[in-house]
Amino acid sequence: MLKTEFTETFGIKHPILCGGMTGVGTADLIAAVANAGALGLLTALTPGSPELLSKEIQRCQSMTDQPFGINLTILPTIVPVPYDEYRQVIAESGVKIVETAGSNPAPHMEAFKAAGIKVIHKATSVRHAIKAESIGVDAISIDGFECAGHPGDDDIPGLILIPAAVRQLTIPVIASGGIADGQGLAAALALGASAVNMGTRFIATTEAPVHENVKQQIVKNNELATQIVFREFNNTSRVARNSISEEIARLSREPGATFADVAHLASGLRGREEVLQKGNMEDGMWWASQAQGLIHEVASCQEVVDTIMNDAEAIIRGMQAQLIA
Repeated sequence: MLKTEFTETFGIKHPILCGGMTGVGTADLIAAVANAGALGLLTALTPGSPELLSKEIQRCQSMTDQPFGINLTILPTIVPVPYDEYRQVIAESGVKIVETAGSNPAPHMEAFKAAGIKVIHKATSVRHAIKAESIGVDAISIDGFECAGHPGDDDIPGLILIPAAVRQLTIPVIASGGIADGQGLAAALALGASAVNMGTRFIATTEAPVHENVKQQIVKNNELATQIVFREFNNTSRVARNSISEEIARLSREPGATFADVAHLASGLRGREEVLQKGNMEDGMWWASQAQGLIHEVASCQEVVDTIMNDAEAIIRGMQAQLIA
C-alpha cells in the first residue's frame, strides 16, 4: 500500500481522486469510488438546487461508509447561483472534504473551517496555487494542460507544472490532467505529488451514470481526440473532439466572433442530454482529456483503482530494484 501525505492528511486508503464532473459526479459513481478506497467528489451543482444536493449527499452516504467529498465550482453565471445555500448544505451534511474550483474560495473558507471541513482547491497555475495556500486551503489539485475542462491559458503540461507547484507549496499537491493508469500515478509521485486526480478514466467505468456509447467512445479515442475551444473568449477549455467541438472551434476563429455565435452548440444542457444521457455522440459538446489515449477498457471503479495501485507499486519496486545498486 502506498502511504502519502495526502492519504495521511485526508484519511483516504489510496492516493487517487475522482474529481468533480458536472453531470457525472453523482452518488452512483462517487460511492463506488469511495468503496474502492479512493476519494470521490460529488458535484454540488449537478442535482440542481441546494435541497436536491442534500438528498444526493444522503443517498451517497447510504451507499458507502467510506469518506467522500463534494466539489463546489464557483463561476460567474447568467443566472445567479445561491452559493451561500450550497455552502450551508455542505457544512451541515457531515461531509468533511470539499474541492473548490473556479473563483477564489476565500468567501467560503471560514464556514468550511468552522465545520471541520478540509478544502482542496483546484488551480491551473503555480501563482494561483500559492494564493490558495495563503488563504488556508489544505491541498492543491494542480491541473496540467492535458486535462479536460478548464486548463487555463498558460499551456503548461503536468511534467513541468507538478514539480513547479511542489517546489513552492508546503501543503499536499494532487496531480491532475492526463492521468489514467499506474504509470501516471508512479510518475506523479516521482514529481513530488502525493496523489492523482482523474476524471476521464472514471467516466469509462461501469458505475458512471452516462450512456454506454460515451464509455466506448473514450476507449475508442486516442490522445489526439480532444479539441481546445473558447480560447478566443478567454475561457480556454479542453473537450472531446467531435463534429460539434470542431464547428465551435471554426466559428470562434471567425473575425468578430463572440460566444453568442457558438452558445447553441456549446450548451452544457445539450451536451448532458444528447451525449451523456442519450449517447448521441455527435449531437453535443462533452468533456474529456488527452488521457483517452491511455484508456483501453470499461471496468468497475474497484477494478480501475486496484489495477492502478498494483501497477504503480510494481513500477516503483521494479525501478528501485533495477536502478539502485
